[in-house]
Amino acid sequence: MNRKNFIRSASLIAGASAIVSPFVSSANSRSNETAKMPLKKGLGFGMIKEELSLVDKFKLVKDLGFDGIELNSPTDLNKSEILKAKEISGIELPSVVNSDHWRKPLSDPNPEVRQQCIQSVAQSLLDAKDFDADTVLVVPGVVNEKIPYEQAYYTAMNSIRELIPYAEKTGVQIALENVWNNFLLSPIEAKRFVDEINHPLVGWYFDVGNILRYGWPEHWIQTLNSRIMKLHVKEFSRKLMNEEGLRKGFQVKLTEGDNNWPVVMQAVKNINYKGGWITAEVSGGDKTRLKEISERMDKIIGYL
Repeated sequence: MNRKNFIRSASLIAGASAIVSPFVSSANSRSNETAKMPLKKGLGFGMIKEELSLVDKFKLVKDLGFDGIELNSPTDLNKSEILKAKEISGIELPSVVNSDHWRKPLSDPNPEVRQQCIQSVAQSLLDAKDFDADTVLVVPGVVNEKIPYEQAYYTAMNSIRELIPYAEKTGVQIALENVWNNFLLSPIEAKRFVDEINHPLVGWYFDVGNILRYGWPEHWIQTLNSRIMKLHVKEFSRKLMNEEGLRKGFQVKLTEGDNNWPVVMQAVKNINYKGGWITAEVSGGDKTRLKEISERMDKIIGYL
């Protein structure tokens, strides 16, 4: 094709595009406006304060609009009873929280202590598989006066690498949570830590409320991006922290603290979060209290 014919053809194509594109753009816009990211609501088992049987606790949570319950593991609860309650109630068990990562941290200088935690997390991975869960929450390590930061970084990383064969065997994810452990205190460092481990079954369980003490959750979400496997929601007030003490900051209801939920949820949407769940980790209570939490979570999800 010579230059003259090429220019003429290009002009025709451009003209056709100008005619079609407004309709395509409009359709895409309508699709984007109506499309909602599907998120299920969960809560921690310990938040259920009603004196009920395990089955009735699961049923109550389901009736209040929750889709799932997050259990601790290893647990003193009977696994057969858990599975029976799950089947009867229709509730899901999407994730479990390891029970030993604080007392026996993966960053402990004592190799025996680290091995105890590794074996505990390995059991949590097996439990998660039995519950048809896809994620185990693990505190990646602890820094204190006896555990130097740099030492904790590499010791914790090596401990997590030892857990990868267990994750591969079960197909369950290891999700590291940002907690007040004096460790991995910036989103860039948290991102780097996971990237250095470099395994698809190791990522982050991002806690929105925990970060407000020293950052903004939307910034962390943007940086951690696809590394976020699950989300915990809680609230925090810097005003209460400054005036009444550090942990008083948590004594505020969901949607009434310093989280800018429209901005936070837009960040969740922007990264195309694929974890499927937001799970409340707040002070629980009776049926009335749990119903309130469920409704406030609906409001948060509504910002998507």
